[in-house]
Amino acid sequence: MTRNRLRPLARIATVAVLAIATLPALAALRPFNATYRTSYMGMDGTGNMTLAQAGNRWKFSLVVRAPLGSATQTTVFEEANGTWRPVSGQDTTALLVRHSNKTASYDWGSGQATWGGNVKPDRAGPVRLQAGDVDAMLMDLAIVRDFNAGKPLRYRMVDNGKAKPVSFAVAGKESMTIGGRTVQATKVVNHDGENELALWVSSDYPVPVRIRKTGGDGTMDLRLQSIN
Repeated sequence: MTRNRLRPLARIATVAVLAIATLPALAALRPFNATYRTSYMGMDGTGNMTLAQAGNRWKFSLVVRAPLGSATQTTVFEEANGTWRPVSGQDTTALLVRHSNKTASYDWGSGQATWGGNVKPDRAGPVRLQAGDVDAMLMDLAIVRDFNAGKPLRYRMVDNGKAKPVSFAVAGKESMTIGGRTVQATKVVNHDGENELALWVSSDYPVPVRIRKTGGDGTMDLRLQSIN
């Protein structure tokens, strides 16, 4: 498998994404460990999405493992004025012959985000931060909570050396089986040129029950299997 074929593993929590206008207090968060079944271009794998408390901050991670490599995305975030905001991030891809490691720093004191590691000069920043900004990893939490709260799914994502608005539209409901249980999930979709990012959310789970990204790099699909 080539580096380009496995690259979506490092972007899945691609999920993207994204800014939060007003969210429930951070105290409502609870640690979890969610297991996903993954698929990319016919190659099956596993994924683990975890949330852990670290003092007055939270560490949110997604690890995807496949036969020829793995990818890890981690975001450390905090609560400020009723919203979640990223503090730092790390994106690591480990292939058979090459490793990539990118870091992100969100300095709310100076109001700037910067990136380091294996990044191109034009993606190092700085990018000016705005209140409510989030990175791609926080999408997984923001989408679920905003949808369940009946809020618009519109965000400003500051990630990978740039900032851009991202919005999701409801695209119907589907029945899904998780751990032998059938649940109703709502599909929300974002289109960006030839790329599509779709998440399925259910009020019974604090994470997306399914994440699917399609585009020029192929299709990556994660389906929730269990959570504790």
